[in-house]
Amino acid sequence: MKSLKVVFLGTPEFAKTSLEAIHQSRHEVVGVVTVADKASGRGQKISQSPVKVFAVENNLPVFQPEKLRNPEFLEELRKLDADVFVVVAFRMMPKILFEMPKMGTFNLHASLLPDYRGAAPINYAVINGEEKSGATTFFINEKIDEGNILLQEELAILPDENAGSLHDRLMEMGSKLVVKTLDGLAENTIIEKPQPNVEHPKNAYKIFKEDTKIDWTKTSKEVHQFILGMSPYPAAFTTLKIGEEEKGLKIFGGKFELSNHEKVMGSLDISKNEFKIYTKDGIYFPLELQLEGKKRMNVKDFLNGFRNFDEIKMA
Repeated sequence: MKSLKVVFLGTPEFAKTSLEAIHQSRHEVVGVVTVADKASGRGQKISQSPVKVFAVENNLPVFQPEKLRNPEFLEELRKLDADVFVVVAFRMMPKILFEMPKMGTFNLHASLLPDYRGAAPINYAVINGEEKSGATTFFINEKIDEGNILLQEELAILPDENAGSLHDRLMEMGSKLVVKTLDGLAENTIIEKPQPNVEHPKNAYKIFKEDTKIDWTKTSKEVHQFILGMSPYPAAFTTLKIGEEEKGLKIFGGKFELSNHEKVMGSLDISKNEFKIYTKDGIYFPLELQLEGKKRMNVKDFLNGFRNFDEIKMA
């Protein structure tokens, strides 16, 4: 059976799992491209991407260009004479790079394209209460996430599943799909097809800090899905006023019940035994929280940290 020479481009854990799967397959990884090492954390320690760590441990050649159009970098890649480039969770690529290999460059995207093009497909699938998600491999072209589809597989989203859990399941499924795509390209058994023309595909724009604030005027179900879709990262938040001080409160999970109430949406009832926040059509009960400056904890430990509940309000 024919094996392909592959250059892999990726950065986070999600990508590392695919690199590992290719490395264990019959195909040969001839080069790995990832981000430059960077200083992070309080001590400004130099950290390496999960993809680089795996590549170094397995003696795979690593390239970390600051600019993807760098002529020396492009020449080094050309010399590798790869059949195909595989991209998983990387960055925008110039045409001169993705058109380099004979067979082209394909990307793994964690959604059922054409829905959820963009940077945060897993988060938005959960936020929107989708019942299924999946992974797609497609050839890269000049438009973001719009190239011809190679293979696609569905995955059911579990009840009350958060983005972190779905991420991990799609990471495993996606890594197998990448190898299956390489096998199909090697054997010439894949028929690429254009993405369906959908008038209003669902979008998965990049999430910024201001996008993570909880809107308590929404329904309980919408609030619940929003919190799950942001959990554990980047994490949904609200703001508490404790005495005269305002503090951010991240909420990672909880439950809700529907009820008619006369309370102001976004107001709270808090006591030694219970923490309720009122929504448009019921009550949300946070169960996993993190107050600014504190560690993540369950609601019981959180409530045990207070003596005077009268001074706690929603900001």
